[in-house]
Amino acid sequence: MTSELGRRLARRIAVAGPMSVAEFMAEALGHPTLGYYRRALPIGADGDFTTAPEISQMFGELLGAWLAERWQAMGRPSPVRLVELGPGRGTLMADALRATRGVPGFHGALDLRLVEISKPLRALQETVLSGYRPAWHERFDDVPEGPLLLIANEFFDALPVRQFERTAHGWNERMVGLAPDGTTLAFALSPGPSPFARLLPAALRDGDSPPGTVAEISTAAIDLANRIAARLVQQRGWSLIVDYGRDAPAAGATFQALRGHRPVDPLERPGETDLTAHVDFAALAETARAGGARVFGPTGQGTFLRRLGIEQRADALKGRATAEQRDAIDAALARLIAPGQMGTLFRVLAMGDDRSPAPAGFSDET
Repeated sequence: MTSELGRRLARRIAVAGPMSVAEFMAEALGHPTLGYYRRALPIGADGDFTTAPEISQMFGELLGAWLAERWQAMGRPSPVRLVELGPGRGTLMADALRATRGVPGFHGALDLRLVEISKPLRALQETVLSGYRPAWHERFDDVPEGPLLLIANEFFDALPVRQFERTAHGWNERMVGLAPDGTTLAFALSPGPSPFARLLPAALRDGDSPPGTVAEISTAAIDLANRIAARLVQQRGWSLIVDYGRDAPAAGATFQALRGHRPVDPLERPGETDLTAHVDFAALAETARAGGARVFGPTGQGTFLRRLGIEQRADALKGRATAEQRDAIDAALARLIAPGQMGTLFRVLAMGDDRSPAPAGFSDET
């Protein structure tokens, strides 16, 4: 069984031919009426996935402190655009702002801007953030000019990726076509080497990868990183990107789907399924650096949060908690920082202007 969007895409493919994985991902997530992020409430126990801010208030509190420190390091500009890409339920931002109420002048300087395409999620965000007078945008480019503080937690993983497979003739692009029944979506290969394969990192593109090797690249992520870096350099500011991914180019297919917190076929029921891919942090860092931004990281989420004091914050919360609450705090802490959970798989990258001192949470500049 497929979805209404799946039937529409099958009809489109029957007429126009196979589409790239990136095109499929963009339609499945962002179709104006049937896309997953246009219609679903995906986050939480009743959704398809859970993010760090939903696990514990400590995550948003520490990121809020990081943003406030960056504002001070920039010379306390007012106004400053505080931007979150894909704010989910608004939990991270609510925790961040609650934790920074005592920073003199910070809230008075903030102009809160949320980049969100989902109307249901915007409604939730408005409920928890109404006291801060947020404004919403469909795209980062719509955020007004000015000094910038930006955070993106589990946003870049949802940007479309192209997939390529090494064949005897070169790198062919993996496409989404139709199975022999003419109605079911299925993976296929382009008939010959793809000109887009030139975008792959040279170490992958020109290496001795055996036939069948799969490689991915997100031109959408690279383009967004370039635009963010340009803003930071030209108008001052800092950004923090937190997501799951890898620090160096590597072969392998990471394009995946979740429904009800379980892995499923990514081509099944498009528009009703969360689609993601691991973020190539090396590509983001290289892009930002080429644009003139300073880059710190990537580093593991566990290391980053420890450096910001999450263990001390957990101890403070447990000091006034019941035994059951203390157990919950310990479990949340482990989930956020333990190597076998989110501590190493999730990476943290900072980029900013060249006029501010180095940020907290990182050992050195890359």
